[in-house]
Amino acid sequence: MFAAPAPRRGDVVVGRDTVGRALRISSHPEYGRVVLSLWQDGRCIGTVRLAPEDVPDLVRSLTSAVLPEPGDVAAAG
Repeated sequence: MFAAPAPRRGDVVVGRDTVGRALRISSHPEYGRVVLSLWQDGRCIGTVRLAPEDVPDLVRSLTSAVLPEPGDVAAAG
């Protein structure tokens, strides 16, 4: 699948590791889904379709990935 217009409801997050890589987040309430799609140079290379009720768990997981663990030596720095 080739690049579609940017999502009307959602966002695009540009990757920092590979030139041309992006994550598109799009809402599709008519289907009861939120779609995360991975793009490389304008081409969709993978998707994950979530129910809206899964989004808070995803946000918690992302947040916990960047917050220091209690007692983390690097955080005490």
